[in-house]
Amino acid sequence: MVVNCITYVDLHRHVAPDIQAELEAAVSTLTPASGAGAARSAVSRLLRHQKMRHPLSVLPMMVHAIETGQPGPAAPLAAVHVLWWTSACYLDDLADGHGTTSSDIIGRDEALLASTLSGTVLPVRIVRSLPVPAALQVALTAEIATGWAVGAEGQLTDIDADAECATRNSVIETYRGKSGGPYSMITAMAALLAGASDERVELWREFGYIFGILWQLFNDQEDILSGRNEDLLNGTVTYLLTCALDDAPDAPDAPAARAREDVLGLCAAARRCPQAREELSGRLLAPDVLARFAADLDAFRVEAHRLLTVLGGDERHVPVMRHLVDHSARMLLRARLAPAPAAV
Repeated sequence: MVVNCITYVDLHRHVAPDIQAELEAAVSTLTPASGAGAARSAVSRLLRHQKMRHPLSVLPMMVHAIETGQPGPAAPLAAVHVLWWTSACYLDDLADGHGTTSSDIIGRDEALLASTLSGTVLPVRIVRSLPVPAALQVALTAEIATGWAVGAEGQLTDIDADAECATRNSVIETYRGKSGGPYSMITAMAALLAGASDERVELWREFGYIFGILWQLFNDQEDILSGRNEDLLNGTVTYLLTCALDDAPDAPDAPAARAREDVLGLCAAARRCPQAREELSGRLLAPDVLARFAADLDAFRVEAHRLLTVLGGDERHVPVMRHLVDHSARMLLRARLAPAPAAV
């Protein structure tokens, strides 16, 4: 299959029917020889309830296309990507207490069981059904297990994070796990399926980690721009928050140190107080904070492009991946200037 397109969204439009067919085939395996098909129904409804906002399911097909010139053979891995994130996002919502009890599509208990099937059983079944050597099936299955382990470690670290002790580096390590782990899983799987060398598989794995960090920074910005402010409601220690907390002087009575204590106090109060959330938003959108965030965001963009340069590959498809990197690394937030003092 030859695809000539400009953006990853264009590519997704071409291959979406293939991904959907793979999803439907995987879900159909849940129907027993005799029975009502409750598991198949629950997973289908969870997929409708937990729809992905961005078509990143195409990512493994992009990797495979860069390696071989053909995205099509990686459509099953695109289905794995959708199923994995459907499960992970539901479990994340469950941990946060958002959006898990009010759906007309599926109840909380059903969704919990369906997410277990979606994230573990079905990805393994897809891999086991691939017409590839048994050794490759084993390697791909191991990547799924590693993706879950690394992603869960990052998510648990995120849940336990303490803003007072957090730094920009510690948050990036968390992002590398909770978001980078799953993306490194799927990029490595696509490279393995494409028959890439061990060295190239590891380069794609590292690209997945960096891309995952970029996408988490993108999500952090979207959360603010959407007005959901779930991170503030949950007390999540985001990278932007550590940008606001950084560079406090050693002296506890210095103005910047007091400003840091103010931010920490607002962070604690923001879970229950709309006024605190509004004030904290203003602190996070201060020009110097956003300048620091933007500079670091760009550094990750540069690193992702460096890895793509080292990897090279099919010249028709590398630009599509570069576009995705640039799309993910956009600086969306704009500074909120403090109001001028009232005239006397």
